[in-house]
Amino acid sequence: MACYLYDRLTAQGASDGIFLETPGGRALSYGQVALLSAQIAHALKDCGTKAGDIVAVQIEKSPEAVMLMLACLRVGAVFLPLNTAYTASEIAYFLGDSHPRVFVCDPSRAGELTSIATAAHVAHVLTLDSAGQGSLMERAADQPKDFENAVRGADDLAALLYTSGTTGRSKGAMLTQDNLASNAQTLCDTWHFSSRDVLLHALPIYHTHGLFVAINVTMMAGAKLLFLPKFDADQIISLMPQATCLMGVPTFYTRLIEHPGLTAEAVKPMRLFISGSAPLLAETHRIFAQKTGMAILERYGMTETGMITSNPYQGARRAGTVGLPLADVEVRVCDPTDGHPMPQGDIGVIEVRGPNVFKGYWEMPEKTAAEFRKDGFFITGDLGLVDGEGYVHIVGRGKDLVITGGFNVYPKEVESEIDALEGVQESAIIGLPHRDFGEAVTAVIVLEKGANLDEAQVLAALAPKLAKFKLPKKVIFASELPRNTMGKVQKNRLRDMFSATYG
Repeated sequence: MACYLYDRLTAQGASDGIFLETPGGRALSYGQVALLSAQIAHALKDCGTKAGDIVAVQIEKSPEAVMLMLACLRVGAVFLPLNTAYTASEIAYFLGDSHPRVFVCDPSRAGELTSIATAAHVAHVLTLDSAGQGSLMERAADQPKDFENAVRGADDLAALLYTSGTTGRSKGAMLTQDNLASNAQTLCDTWHFSSRDVLLHALPIYHTHGLFVAINVTMMAGAKLLFLPKFDADQIISLMPQATCLMGVPTFYTRLIEHPGLTAEAVKPMRLFISGSAPLLAETHRIFAQKTGMAILERYGMTETGMITSNPYQGARRAGTVGLPLADVEVRVCDPTDGHPMPQGDIGVIEVRGPNVFKGYWEMPEKTAAEFRKDGFFITGDLGLVDGEGYVHIVGRGKDLVITGGFNVYPKEVESEIDALEGVQESAIIGLPHRDFGEAVTAVIVLEKGANLDEAQVLAALAPKLAKFKLPKKVIFASELPRNTMGKVQKNRLRDMFSATYG
């Protein structure tokens, strides 16, 4: 019987072909992937996990972490990856909102997180570290190496990924088996992936990019991953002779162009450099092409949709654009107020329809209904235009979302923490252009009269409460925040006022 996504991911990989290899020389063949994921699937089943249950994980990158994701598919569970930077209070929200059956965390944090999981009525807490050790693998060690996969169809849930907005708490985006399968297949075709490819994987795997784009595309092509713990420019340069592709965020490319080893000769074995998760500066695009003779391929996507557009594999890869809609994805630009389509070249809100678009927000039917048009188009909240040749340009975000280093930060959460500090009258969080991060989280604060608070004190107070990527890179103190006639803070004016903050 069919296990929809798992069957599609594993259809092309030869049993003796290498799926994953680490810098330490460890290699897992596609055949070994099937055996190890089966053992982990048994371990999950022994915890009472059944089809439709949620398995939440906050773990470091490891081959076993990838096997856990595959094991969830085999059990029919819904995989919920959580950023390793999230604090205990943030984890408490996610566990309380999603009601997982199992929570897997790093052994070093098990003490503080077990009590949180217990309070959220999580039945089982297991551990897994970056070396693949922990109670999860202890449970899996003596399990059978075959597993009868759960029957899951195209519309069944495969993953729950929490995304950001400008108000309230994070929302859980429900992704189906076919959302992920169709997007991976389309990207394989668009980017010409085959079993001959070797992908340099230096991305985190709690994020759509590193997890569902990089891993799913590689598996669906029967290709190979060089699985790196994190991005290191020296290591990337040294491994290029063994690789064919790199998927990265703009920060990867700004670091690479500063490296003396990045030359046309060094990149000869590589056929493709892909960038996403944050805007790539035109300057970075230009310098990379100048140094290597190759153009970075920029694409655009969201947690709720997977990938939406891509610059062409063959054809002009245009700096400042995110390319053309994928073959099975419809993109239109509409008036944000009434939803009417805008004339070509005019700026409006980007709307998307296709098999990649998520099922809705977890336990939020009203929010789901508000984000979709009656004809099925999803309102992204991103502002953009489509030019005369069909290329999509992203010009801003109607929701003031800050994307820093590929991670979404919504201002309201950070502002609430700042506003609670003694001596703060009000604050505004904005994203400002930053060469490495695309956008830098920046706080503009108005102090109460007579208050004495400096940047270091603000950051020290926020550090225990927010993940590191949400912390402001800089704190700016102002006498007041600009407002319109309705009293709303004009963040566009703040961005203009401080646009040169990071050079």
